[in-house]
Amino acid sequence: MTVSGVTAQPQARPVAKRALLGVGKGIRKVAEALATPLLPEDFLDLINPLGSGADLRGRVVAVQPEGPGATTVTIRPSRGWVPHTPGQYTRIGIDVDGVRLWRAYSITSPVGGSTFTITVRRIPDGKVSNHVARALRPGSVIHLDRATGDFVLPYPPPAKVLFLTAGSGITPVMGMLRNRPLPADVVVVHSAPTAQESLFLAELRTLDAAGRIRLVTRFTADDGILTPDQLDGVVPDWREREAWACGPAAMLDDAESHWEAAGLRERLHTERFRAAVVAVGDGGAITFDQSERTVEADAATTILDAGEDAGILMPAGCRMGICFNCVLPLTEGSVRDLRTGELTTADPQDPVRIQTCVSAAAGACRITI
Repeated sequence: MTVSGVTAQPQARPVAKRALLGVGKGIRKVAEALATPLLPEDFLDLINPLGSGADLRGRVVAVQPEGPGATTVTIRPSRGWVPHTPGQYTRIGIDVDGVRLWRAYSITSPVGGSTFTITVRRIPDGKVSNHVARALRPGSVIHLDRATGDFVLPYPPPAKVLFLTAGSGITPVMGMLRNRPLPADVVVVHSAPTAQESLFLAELRTLDAAGRIRLVTRFTADDGILTPDQLDGVVPDWREREAWACGPAAMLDDAESHWEAAGLRERLHTERFRAAVVAVGDGGAITFDQSERTVEADAATTILDAGEDAGILMPAGCRMGICFNCVLPLTEGSVRDLRTGELTTADPQDPVRIQTCVSAAAGACRITI
């Protein structure tokens, strides 16, 4: 009801009530944030976490199971995001028990649109993969890094392609298969323990039925592992194809040896989720300067993993020795490169920068962080 063009008081009360509720929600949001361990830059999230002035962030839009043991996460990135090339991966940073952990995951969605997806396979002792499966919710804001990686198809793509994958190694390939243009002749050879555990199997079979790919599956629980020397029986013309392989380290080691023996190593492109371990030795006590915390680590545990397990906020990236985001000064003692076995030694007068994701203690050592 209005009188002389002026709104009566009873009509104003709902507006005032909504305003008070909005203020209450804002206060509650700030209080919740202050009760959570944060880094200084995280307070940007209280204002506009996806704004162009902030570090790269993403808001979780959806979290969906992807068969047993895997989860697909849909993410809306902030304004600084640059579209990926199919086959690339991105790093996500998630706070777990007050510690920010970074992991790299292949992007599985088509290029374009306002969102992208990653598919995370749950690892029994994996801190991030278990957090994604159990605790990550739509609306959560996570940290992002730019898409990177050279496990991609050239443009224009070769006429004949072989994708050799196993387990979650199908994820970067799925990112390629969901985009255009595809090569004219594509064979996908995919291995998984069972059909139920095979990621994207229904979609792969649909692509096969439509004639876009030829799919060869191997369910190892019943059929055993498909070794490269068996390729002649399933893809007789594999030598004529440009090949992309992604999967467990043992599979990739065998594939590289097989292509090398055929004189075709340059035609095989591989993507590893972890660096290949060539040498393991020693182990010892690792001291992290800032916290003065000392942890014991065996010869197979990287300095990065040892620090994260101790609750230390460690810089990290690809976790494969490629991106160099994990580099920190070794100020005392020795470490061993797990890929080559090479020993690096430093003293306080002559510190050396090392990659913590591929280095393990070789006796007592001290890291500056």
